[in-house]
Amino acid sequence: MQNRADLALGGAAREFGEQRDDFLDRAVLVHQGRSDSNNPLLELRQLAESAGVEVAAEIIGRRESPNPATFIGSGKVEQIKDEVALSEASLVVINHAITPLQERNLERILECRVLDRTRLILDIFAQRAVTHEGKLQVELAQLRYLSTRLVRGWTHLERQKGGIGLRGPGETQLETDRRLIGKRISTLVRRLERIRRQRELRRRSRRKVPVPTISLVGYTNAGKSTLFNQLTEANAFVADQVFATLDPTMRRIDVEGFGEAIISDTVGFIQDLPHGLVSAFHATLEEVSHADLLIHVVDATDPDRGEMMAAVNQVLDEIDAYQIPTIIAYNKIDLGGRAADIEQGREGRIQKVWLSAVSGEGMPLLLQGIADHLGSDRRHFRLRLPVSASRLRASLYRRGSVVTEAFTDEGDSLLELKLDSGDIGWLEQQEELNSDSTLESVAATTQG
Repeated sequence: MQNRADLALGGAAREFGEQRDDFLDRAVLVHQGRSDSNNPLLELRQLAESAGVEVAAEIIGRRESPNPATFIGSGKVEQIKDEVALSEASLVVINHAITPLQERNLERILECRVLDRTRLILDIFAQRAVTHEGKLQVELAQLRYLSTRLVRGWTHLERQKGGIGLRGPGETQLETDRRLIGKRISTLVRRLERIRRQRELRRRSRRKVPVPTISLVGYTNAGKSTLFNQLTEANAFVADQVFATLDPTMRRIDVEGFGEAIISDTVGFIQDLPHGLVSAFHATLEEVSHADLLIHVVDATDPDRGEMMAAVNQVLDEIDAYQIPTIIAYNKIDLGGRAADIEQGREGRIQKVWLSAVSGEGMPLLLQGIADHLGSDRRHFRLRLPVSASRLRASLYRRGSVVTEAFTDEGDSLLELKLDSGDIGWLEQQEELNSDSTLESVAATTQG
């Protein structure tokens, strides 16, 4: 027989997973208050369908100040109750974050389950997590959310008397739940901290052979994974749904005119992304904050792309990645009838690219922009290498550092290179760079 501790975690931590079947039911979607969007429930509908919900009805309320007890006004609650009965829905999804008290009161009145926007997003993440790290991050976010709602499953025990000798089982069970969930959260935080340190070690290893990193960022379903596959010839999962990608994927690419780089596909952002998710996915999002270049992928056909870009920028600001050089890639021009094009900044580098990740139109322009940005701090050098340094010469070609090459009568290589500070640091550590090798700056002609 299970002990009380097992039952507590079974009643709390497993709540997200074991009730997954509820998401296959019909649902009524509810939005209240003002919205900058013409259709404030469009995104919630996409989230619901992505989670496996069949949308039965949509209700929009204009009340700006939420009702403390139910969040929604009493008149609108009655309308929702009638719609639930008429459509035989078993679920109501609120397009906001609501308190545990409001959730419980609504469930009692509506006689069906009530979810808020945060809970729905967490369930989608739970379905999509594949890697061990992704599952840990999702579980951490779920438990942090659930820890504020422990009172939910034990309302039948809350009337027990308190005090010495009169402490009821309801209070004891809640304390057990909180303690066990708190212990599990501490364990997950420690594991994710180890993963963060491992990522930092890998980044340090990459710095020893400095290969710049590029991160694809953008609103969910903007086409990041399709663009990633186009750039890398990879086979990352692609679907026309929100949060199709959850676990980060990294690949090496060869950028013409520059050389090798590492590109990563990351989780999509969304308006009002729960802070708990940003915090739980900090180890993954660190890859974005340490990137040398960001490619902000935007769905050029979406009328709300301005609000979507603002939501992405808000998350980038939260993870201290807002100042990283960025190319804005306006994707899906094949659907909007616009030709591939670019817009340059004041320094002459490409800042915006219009392209199609599906057809490949505009991809050379994006690669040109990547090469311009990554090579912007490179300077010209001349290097003389003896015949014995053939391995170093091959490495310089692989890195895309060689501009031109000539040979002396003795067979030595005379290379014209484009190097940044990281390249120079790497070059100075190479054993084949000895006294017979000469590195000179083309501008200053001083020995390096």
